[in-house]
Amino acid sequence: MSQPLISIIVPCYNQAQYLDECLQSVIDQTYQNWECIIIDDGSPDHTGEIAKSWAERNSRFKYFRKENGGVSAARNFGIEKAEGEWILPLDGDDSISNQYLDLASKEFSDNDIVYCKGEYFGEKQGEIIVDHFNAVEILLENQIFCTAFFKKQDWKNTEGFDESMQKGYEDWDFWLGILNLKHAGLKVKKINYSGFKYRIKSTSRNTVAMQEEDLNIRKYLCKKYPELYLDNIKSFADIFFEKRKLDKQNQQLKKILTSKRHQFVDKIFNLLKI
Repeated sequence: MSQPLISIIVPCYNQAQYLDECLQSVIDQTYQNWECIIIDDGSPDHTGEIAKSWAERNSRFKYFRKENGGVSAARNFGIEKAEGEWILPLDGDDSISNQYLDLASKEFSDNDIVYCKGEYFGEKQGEIIVDHFNAVEILLENQIFCTAFFKKQDWKNTEGFDESMQKGYEDWDFWLGILNLKHAGLKVKKINYSGFKYRIKSTSRNTVAMQEEDLNIRKYLCKKYPELYLDNIKSFADIFFEKRKLDKQNQQLKKILTSKRHQFVDKIFNLLKI
């Protein structure tokens, strides 16, 4: 079976201390038919020097530098340069496990998007909880992280990554763009392999500001993809009323658990060690 060319897109900004680890994870892949396009998004540190050194050592690495424009603009720039049929974004401070390309490529013929399980590293460790794709649920919460495979042709047929968005929301918007393009015909596969490693760094963002930003993004997505949201209004209503039902049951349970009668019975069971 022929191996399609995979273009790995690595945007980076001030990530000199992490970039070697990221690119080493690319060259360690068991799958060999790939190119890696590194986009230095105007870094003032020596990110560019590190990227160029990789391009000089191995022709599969290609280095470009552009004026700072954010991660979405850098990804779009890199994808435009890509020669592969399949695209895999990988931020310069993250990494991938060595069989990710190999295992994902086996699913390409039957799917439009392929992703995997993932894990945090750095300031936080543990599994990234990502659900299996659901065309309704993804309208409410993103289900696919950025380092997932998609076809370059689908990128061309959408508006690409929205350059007005950032802080992770651009990934969600992009998947909705492909869903809007294909609707019920969209085929997505989550493989049973922990292939993505997402670095957590210390942040000090204001929680209230984040909540307000999240609400504004949701409003923006509803306006951008009105047909997707309107077509699923009944499903949203079902979810809303199911939540109300569960909330009511939780209130009733809380009332029972805090009643004097229940507390008295609970003390008796504790005394009897039942």
